[in-house]
Amino acid sequence: MKTKQEKASPKNNYHYNKALNEKANSLRKNMTKAEAVLWKYALKASYLGFGFRRQRPILNYIVDFVCLELMLIIEVDGLTHTWEETIEKDRMRDLELKAVGFHILRFSDGEILSDLENVIRAISFKIEALRDVHPQPPPKGENDSP
Repeated sequence: MKTKQEKASPKNNYHYNKALNEKANSLRKNMTKAEAVLWKYALKASYLGFGFRRQRPILNYIVDFVCLELMLIIEVDGLTHTWEETIEKDRMRDLELKAVGFHILRFSDGEILSDLENVIRAISFKIEALRDVHPQPPPKGENDSP
């Protein structure tokens, strides 16, 4: 029986899993074409207003992209994610990640490679929705008294 995990937060480094560092580094160096396109045209350099990290080890998984500020994970699913066995593994993985507070968006390789504009639009809508759930503190100096 699994014990309930505490919610992911800066206090527990968002359940970062150091044991998966080597594998995560390898995945970062060998992104799929769809992952590379999404990274370059949408997630890199805070294009959408928030920073994302690639291939981040969380719990016992390596997520494709994550924005820790918004607790948003973006997964890019290749052909194997249409197999029944993989669908069930993804479902269990999503449940565990959601249980510690993450929100998850999934896109297929095909969606990213053939309709990137709508993928970016969907991510933007999710970011807008999560801004209310995870409000950001004002930049330093904005609320400081003289």
